[in-house]
Amino acid sequence: MPSPRDAVTTPDGRYLVVRGRLWRTSDPALDPHERQTLVDALMSARRAVQAALRARDDAALRRARERVQAAKVALGERGPVWWDDGAPDLNRHMAKNTGYAGWYARLDGEP
Repeated sequence: MPSPRDAVTTPDGRYLVVRGRLWRTSDPALDPHERQTLVDALMSARRAVQAALRARDDAALRRARERVQAAKVALGERGPVWWDDGAPDLNRHMAKNTGYAGWYARLDGEP
C-alpha cells in the first residue's frame, strides 16, 4: 500500500499527488506520439532554464520559461482543464484540503 509520501495518481486520473500536493496530469486524450513530442519539448525547455540560470542570462531564462509554460499548457498540465464535467482545477492544492482528503488519508491506513 503506498504511503501519502509516495507519488500516486488520484482515482480519477486528474492529479499526481507528490508529498501531499496535487499536480495536474497530462491530458489522457493526447495521441501518444504527440504527448511524447510535447514531453521532449518540455524536457528541452527545462534544460534551457538550467543553462540560462547557470549563465545568468535573464533574456534566455525568460524565453526558456515561456517554452516550459507552452509545453505544460499543450500537455494539459496548465491552462484550461482537460476534463469537461465542471470540476474545479485543484492543481497545487494540498490533497488533505480537497475532496480527495478521505481517499488520500486511506492510502496510509487511516480510517
